[in-house]
Amino acid sequence: MTDLDIRRATLSDIDAVLRFWREAAEGTSITDDHDGVARLISRDPEALLLAERDGRITGTVIAGFDGWRCSAYRLAVHPDCRRQGIATALMDAAEQRFATLGGRRVDAMVLESNTRAHHTWGATGYHREDHWRRWVKSL
Repeated sequence: MTDLDIRRATLSDIDAVLRFWREAAEGTSITDDHDGVARLISRDPEALLLAERDGRITGTVIAGFDGWRCSAYRLAVHPDCRRQGIATALMDAAEQRFATLGGRRVDAMVLESNTRAHHTWGATGYHREDHWRRWVKSL
């Protein structure tokens, strides 16, 4: 897949990333807005990874590390580009970032209803931990 470029997002990418997520990602988050993505990029400029082909976003992943845990969010591949190794390439880049930072384990947020994603995560070596549940509170 030599025509695939993986790079970190910049502030100038925010609008394109938000458009991409509306088309390619499952579900929405309270932080799926310009300010939320700008805050992420400003706080951790290496976290939001983009896969591009011919200058067009084909995939994303947020590879967040807080010094304690590695977390993967927003792994998304454009519907026209799925099953071409883009998710694997993005996760390889994310895992390389985590290893460089000293991370030991990756947690991935995956929608329960997104069974297609369950297969993708399983194929890349991840497994579900049924004894944990996510608890949230919007601020």
